[in-house]
Amino acid sequence: MATLKEIRIRIKTAKNIQQITKAMKLVAAARLKKATDRVLEARPYADKLKEVMGSLSAGGELPPHPLMESREVKKIALILITSDRGLAGAYNTSLIRKASDFLKDATVPVTLVTVGKKGTQFFGKRGYDIHKSFTVPSSGARLEDAVEVTRTARGLYESGEVDAVFVVYSKFFSAIRQVATSVQLLPIVAPESTGTTGGEIEFEPSAEALLDTLLPRYFGTLIWQAMLESTASEFGARMTAMTSATDNAGKMISSLTLKANRERQASITKEILEVVGGAEALKGR
Repeated sequence: MATLKEIRIRIKTAKNIQQITKAMKLVAAARLKKATDRVLEARPYADKLKEVMGSLSAGGELPPHPLMESREVKKIALILITSDRGLAGAYNTSLIRKASDFLKDATVPVTLVTVGKKGTQFFGKRGYDIHKSFTVPSSGARLEDAVEVTRTARGLYESGEVDAVFVVYSKFFSAIRQVATSVQLLPIVAPESTGTTGGEIEFEPSAEALLDTLLPRYFGTLIWQAMLESTASEFGARMTAMTSATDNAGKMISSLTLKANRERQASITKEILEVVGGAEALKGR
């Protein structure tokens, strides 16, 4: 049985942990608000680009473009977006599991482009082919990070080193719900239009010039959106995990405090009994 001194040490340790987890919870909550705003601001832009692509595809046959070139898949590039730090509940675990399932089901070789140290460390230790790895700031992904990832993935595809590009990221729904998702990015397939254009579209400038501008931006937007969703998901998962850890520390402190009080009371009772017993022994002389 633990002594009163040991119990008090455990209480002090639990209180220190509670202070840390509470601080991390507050930081994650503040960052989550900003990350959520960025996700909500970026979604309309991505949706509008999809709408434009659908309108173009409804207007007739699009001219060929390197990012739309469909060929026999002999090798795949998988972009895996995880976090640099832990203490985010099941956030990284679910993403790594999703990527592992993808690699297990793949019938052709897969090279990884990892964003975040957790994914890099997990697959690097297991000997998987990692073409390039990126880290992101603790405050979340920046646009320049997305540009670098986009440049790397596009270079792999346009050079013919890979024939398809996929991304595994965490889609953000709320602070308590994030879903690991895999999406094919390349080759780009124009979304189906929900409406009609009323006939053939005349392009000004040319259709080739329009696609040269539109498709790289569309591809970059998909990656940027995935990184924003993952950033918001990470902060949401960390805030939830730290809330739970803070609550559990509080329960442990209450339990240990009760136990310490009982031990102290038992110790006092024992001392009183010893004094009474000594007094009775003196009376009997």
